[in-house]
Amino acid sequence: MEKIGMEMVVDEIFSRLPAKAVDRFKILSKYFRKELSTHNFELKHSRRAGNSLKKKLLSLKYESIVVDDIVGGNLELDTSKTITFPYNIHPSYLRIISSFNGLLLVCNERILCELMLWNPTTGRFKLISDDYFNHRFDRNSDTGGMYFDQFDDLKVLHIKCCRNVGTARVYSRRLDSWRKIDFLNVSKLASSSYSWSPATYSGKTIYFMVSNYWFPPGERNIVTFDVISESFSVLCFPERMEVNPCQGHFLSISNKLHVIVVGRADELKADLYKLEHDDWVKVFSFDNPHILDYQARMQRTNIIQDKKWLITSIWGDFVEVDLCNEAFNYLQHVDNYNGPKGALFIETTVSPFEYKL
Repeated sequence: MEKIGMEMVVDEIFSRLPAKAVDRFKILSKYFRKELSTHNFELKHSRRAGNSLKKKLLSLKYESIVVDDIVGGNLELDTSKTITFPYNIHPSYLRIISSFNGLLLVCNERILCELMLWNPTTGRFKLISDDYFNHRFDRNSDTGGMYFDQFDDLKVLHIKCCRNVGTARVYSRRLDSWRKIDFLNVSKLASSSYSWSPATYSGKTIYFMVSNYWFPPGERNIVTFDVISESFSVLCFPERMEVNPCQGHFLSISNKLHVIVVGRADELKADLYKLEHDDWVKVFSFDNPHILDYQARMQRTNIIQDKKWLITSIWGDFVEVDLCNEAFNYLQHVDNYNGPKGALFIETTVSPFEYKL
């Protein structure tokens, strides 16, 4: 052990352990607690967990919270377990806003807009709302995301659109406080006609799909947030993907931004595109896309199951597609995909709290 050195043990051995095992080591000594709680260790541990084909799927059922294993892109049978939220909230009132490095950003819709950071692996959570959040959460116009800035501070972005006015604020885990930042100077995207998707993080940028579901139906824009400059910009939907009306669903695969486009021409279509050098490249078309009725979707989660992918729509539809072998193998490497009632996450030690010795 003296020849190996404790630094090597922490970096090369402990960073490969399951998150729950790391958590148990923290209580052994002050030294372990300090070394296993640093930002560098959290990043190394989460990076190794993220490279694995094994993910977790958390689903918010009406009466319970269920976690399933996703291995190689498919839901593993007989792995379901029920967990409890560490705060006294009925699951039907919870809504997932973002998933990032093992943390979930969730909202308690029963009490106005009560935001919480939650690590479902360790069970730790933190309320991060302040007096600003004195309005009800709107599932179409409230959204947000999480990221690490250039100073390794965990940040939470929250966007609120109300009465044609958009507001953006950023929470700092290190400072435990919120501050307002400049938002888009595009008033129409803050109107009640537009619906904002959950956040997808890729390459130091957070992406949102903003769709008009009134008139003209199907108009959509891509809003980006640069996590270094903390600035917004608007991108038009690529012309080559124009099918009207259509909707897009961002996801990250092998750390690259992708979008599933679902639209109607003569028939319902669903295609997967990848962002390559500021252009969208079609990867493949999904087989047999169809909208599920209420009874069928109540029996499904919002991820791969029996080689079928369930796409949650910000318009309220649930579209199921069949996966050919090519599509199934490609989607094994999904890093991030989430909807309002379910999200993929990795088991990490990342804490909602800033560590202080």
